Formats: sequence, structure tokens, C-alpha cells
Amino acid sequence: MDKVYKLLMPNAVLYGSGALNEVGEQAKKLGNKALIISDAIMQKIGNVDTCETYLQQSGVPYEKYLGVDTEPTNIHVAEALEKCMNEECDIIIAIGGGSCIDTAKAVAVLRTNEGTITDYFGTQKQFKRKPIPLIAIPTTAGTGSEVTKVTVITDTQTDVKMMFSRPELLPQVAIVDPKLTISCPKGVTAAAGVDALCHAIEAFISKKAQPVTDTLALSAIENIMTYIRRAYNDGHDMEAREKMAYGAMLAGIAFSNASVTLVHGISRPIGALFHVQHGISNAMLLPAVLEFTKEAAEERLAFIGRVILPEAKEMSNEELANIVIYEVKKLCLDLNIPNMKAYGIDEEPFKASLSKMAHDALASGSPNNHPKVPVLEEVMKLYETCYSYDFSMDVNISRQ
Repeated sequence: MDKVYKLLMPNAVLYGSGALNEVGEQAKKLGNKALIISDAIMQKIGNVDTCETYLQQSGVPYEKYLGVDTEPTNIHVAEALEKCMNEECDIIIAIGGGSCIDTAKAVAVLRTNEGTITDYFGTQKQFKRKPIPLIAIPTTAGTGSEVTKVTVITDTQTDVKMMFSRPELLPQVAIVDPKLTISCPKGVTAAAGVDALCHAIEAFISKKAQPVTDTLALSAIENIMTYIRRAYNDGHDMEAREKMAYGAMLAGIAFSNASVTLVHGISRPIGALFHVQHGISNAMLLPAVLEFTKEAAEERLAFIGRVILPEAKEMSNEELANIVIYEVKKLCLDLNIPNMKAYGIDEEPFKASLSKMAHDALASGSPNNHPKVPVLEEVMKLYETCYSYDFSMDVNISRQ
């Protein structure tokens, strides 16, 4: 039977050191007045000022919304949208981490469609009109949001992280400049990097994986596993920063088309209820989820093992799958990833939230793409396992 695959990505992707220089000319082609969506940190370290300079040089007028926080909410979206409409902006430029870009995606599509972002969650309501153009400029090597049709916005009324996957949410242009990631502190480099690794692994084991996403995901895994420690230990290692930015971008394209799976599904409720940074919550879950998945995805995990450890390619699938889990645990240790208990999440409210988190995770739809789809009780058990998970288990034991 014939099978046709579909691959969606921005109309243009500009990547490489110095790519930010192009923002003014790109904006000039797409609109008459820009709204820059960013946050206070990007303003403080000068990234917003640099963006403004290039817009001024190209003669593009602009306004700014700098209210985005660590996790984007419906309130951020409403505030930025109001400014966008009042100032009659017809193009958006997002510069920052995934929170800034995710907020900007929602604003771009709501600028031309009625209602609030919550109106489109959990319903069949569709965006009827094309969004205004969005230029997405990441300053971390992690979310890959600059190349995806996905946005995640927290509903502050229900404490639910709303995940939307719609073609209308794709940026028109992605500008990936690894120089912008130099300012990332070690903790952000680790969280963002493991987030990108999750994207790549989940895209590869997803039921929706396809040949092109497989190629992108495996290349992303190889780049990230090779260079993430270097970027973490020396933020000015430009080769490592470039490879991480490239890997995160590839992983973003891969998961945008193949979908994420169980890790992201159970990660979002942790972020919504306990305000854990997205990349960290993914990292807290990844080893235990891979252990839960191993038997159902042994062949795919073994394929990953051959990529990250070519010298072990003659090993059995079971041995290679074990190596992948071993290497992920070792990575979490090397990057000082905490479990939920060490992060500071109180056990009593965590246990009291198990049922809600598990229901919200399954309702998100992502776990349905996993090789082994869990039932509610299994999700609750995974949460309990991950709360005090010991990343050092088996790591100090020889793989042989």
C-alpha cells in the first residue's frame, strides 16, 4: 500500500553564527510594524537591544512586550495580544527561549482569529485565518520551538499546560544564531539540552515516526550526546554551541512532524502544578520512562545505541537498549539533574496531585504516540518512581 508522508517547517530557516544580522531585512519583507516579544532577561543581557538595532537599520518600526516569564501563560498571551492590536503591529519577532516563542505563536494566530487561546484547547475549534508572520529567534539550544507547529501555554485558571499542534503555529522564519546561546548559564544549558535530547528520542520512538524524521532525530541525538557536556562545562566553546543549536533545531523539526510521546505528556503537569522548568522536568523523567519503554521499543533504542556508541554495534538489541538508558542516566548525573525530591517539590502535595497529573498527562494525547501506551495507574506509578529516582543506579557498574 502506498504511503505519503508530510513534513512541515518554516518557509525559511537561517542558521549559523551571525544569523541574527538578517532579522531587519527579513522583517522588512514580511510586514510594516513589528512587535518584539521577549522577557526581562533578554532585555538585560542586550539581545533585545541588538534586535532593535537591526530593525532600525532596516527602517522597520516596532513595539515591545517583555512580560514573558519562565513558563508562558494565557495571561502573557492576552497582554501581548492587546499590545499587538493596539499598536497595529502586523509582524511578530520573538527572541528568547521557548517561552517567548510559544507566547509569540499564540499571539500571531490570535491577531487574525477571534477568541482567546483557551477557546481552542480541547475543542474542535479551528483557526480560520492565517496568522500574521512570525520570526522566531531562539537563545537556547533546546525547545526547537522556532521550527515547530507546537506551542504550550499554561491555563492559569485550571493549572493545565495546554499543548497545541497546528500548522498555523509554524513561524514564517526561523533565525538560529548559536552566538545567542553563549549567555546561557550552565543550568539552562543542561535543561535545554536534555529537552532537545528528549525531542529527538521521542520523535524516533514515536508511532508517528517517518523516514525523514528518523534521519533528523538520529542526527540530533548524535550531535547532542557528543557536544552537550562541552557546552555545559565551557559556555564559550563555540563548536559545542553550534552543534547544540543545530541538534536542537533538527530535533524540533523531527518532533514537530513525528510528535513527542510519554516524557512530554507526563512532564507538562509537573511544570503546571509545581513550576518546574520544562527541560528539567523532562530530564527528571527520561531515564525512568526509557526503562518503562525498553521492552516495547528495544529495536529502536538499539538503533540509537549504535549511533551514540558505534564501537558497540555488534552487541545485541537488548544490550544496546541498556546502553542507551545507561548513557542517559550518566548524562543526567554529569549535568547535575536533580530528581523531584532534590529539586524541592514537597512530597505531600506531590502525592496528593498524582491523580490529577496522570489524568492531565493522558488527556494531552502525547502518551498515545508512545510505543507502550500506559494506563492511568502506570502513569501514577511512574510519577512516584521519578520523585526520588536515583540517576546513579547501575551507572557505576561496568556495561560489560
